[in-house]
Amino acid sequence: MSKSFRIAALAGDGIGPEVMREAIAVLRAVETKFSTPLEITEAAVGWAGIDAHGHALCDEVLEICKSSDAILFGSVGLPDRDATVPKEQRPERAALLRLRKEFSLYANLRPVRLYPELVHACPLRPERIAKGVDVLVVRELTGGLYFGQPKQTTELPDGQKRAVDSMVYSTHEVERIAHVAFRAARLRRKHVTSTDKANVLESGLLWREVVTEVAKQYPDVTLEHMLADNAAMQLILNPARFDVLLCENTFGDMLSDEAAALAGSLGMLPSASLGASTGASTTFGLYEPAGGTAPDIAGKGIANPLAQILSATLLLRYSLGLESAATAVEKAIEKVIASGMQTRDVCAPNNPSPVGTRQIGQAIVEAILAGH
Repeated sequence: MSKSFRIAALAGDGIGPEVMREAIAVLRAVETKFSTPLEITEAAVGWAGIDAHGHALCDEVLEICKSSDAILFGSVGLPDRDATVPKEQRPERAALLRLRKEFSLYANLRPVRLYPELVHACPLRPERIAKGVDVLVVRELTGGLYFGQPKQTTELPDGQKRAVDSMVYSTHEVERIAHVAFRAARLRRKHVTSTDKANVLESGLLWREVVTEVAKQYPDVTLEHMLADNAAMQLILNPARFDVLLCENTFGDMLSDEAAALAGSLGMLPSASLGASTGASTTFGLYEPAGGTAPDIAGKGIANPLAQILSATLLLRYSLGLESAATAVEKAIEKVIASGMQTRDVCAPNNPSPVGTRQIGQAIVEAILAGH
């Protein structure tokens, strides 16, 4: 029998349970198709965790995560309930950020792909996307400007205030995120574009120096350096030039959001936050859709589950090492999208019948089981 893998499935709030249901159904189809046992344990987090256990992430759920090979996360947060608890107890901090800290999830991967059948949803003119959009943004997640010290606001003698944030990076921090990018590129088109501001920042100089050294260990991957502001422009002018886009924390935050718009909808965008290596080619990670809880459409059965399902695909690839299974899911999604099935968020103007959450999820399951 194949090795058994353990997955913690934390659906969360809003549309989380609806899209998670379809992602789990897809994983069950993978289990059947590839004879790979998957132990999937569902648990409550976010406001669902507060309602069930009194905490957004209780210790028992954390232990489930610790005993798992990966975490499949939905989304947390309900703005209309924020005022009912102190800010440090809100799900975004008490659940999601706690998980990132607990597992040292330093590498954020956000793949952005525009499917040919969804070009109508992209904001760029057709000629800008004629060669397609398929970018993987690799963002350093635990260093840089957001976490560097000193970080403080002080009162000056004249009554004014001065705020200080420090962009700090060590060789080790840059090395480990660079390795993630190069390993990912080997599974794609073998090209890494590393962004920095080496023209004005000391941290940028170190970033470029370290990435150049790491690249020597990957002679099969092409490396180019690009200033972050130029990268922002090139994403709009010629997105097809990018394969893997390697970024420090702040630049990655901005560039990944910019790139995300190219896919046409947040409902199409998965992400992975990766931690320490668990083997020769696998890494512990938390996988989640890039969008939020969308409480305005929760319970209506119309949410796009593709970001959650694609997040499960990343889980199969990076944490379980099941490349064939991940590819099979991706091909099934391509087949379903090519058939004309579209949820409301990406529905073409000439398509009067958008499909629902369960309908598109079931179609992907059937495509996986029917695949060869």
